Amino acid sequence: MSESGKPMTKKSPNPIDKHVGSRVRMRRMMINMSQEKLGESLGITFQQIQKYEKGTNRIGASRLQNISSVLGVPVAFFFEGAPTTGVTVSGLAEEASPAYVADFLATSEGLALTRAFTRISDPKVRRRIVDLVETLADQNDGA
Repeated sequence: MSESGKPMTKKSPNPIDKHVGSRVRMRRMMINMSQEKLGESLGITFQQIQKYEKGTNRIGASRLQNISSVLGVPVAFFFEGAPTTGVTVSGLAEEASPAYVADFLATSEGLALTRAFTRISDPKVRRRIVDLVETLADQNDGA
């Protein structure tokens, strides 16, 4: 029981911490780095990396700076598409990318598709692939 007399429940991760953690995981997977290797580079255990990636442990500012350096992205990368608090300052807010994009890219299928697609250099071939996927999705919607 807590001091207020209410039963204690396990606190769920903060949505921003979960988002930042999922972006760490996504980037780590994009460059084919294991949790062990990232942990080694930072001087921490892979279990700590797991907790960061799940959002159960908050990543401090200096640690996030170290992670960004090891993963080769700016710190801002981890906040792209993050859930907002609803408070924005006029002129400073950017349109956030939809959360489903980050969720998709964090999956193994999303990463595999992105890796393969970005290796295609011919823009016409890329366009035909997009057209194909859109046609398949439309057929799936009608089924």
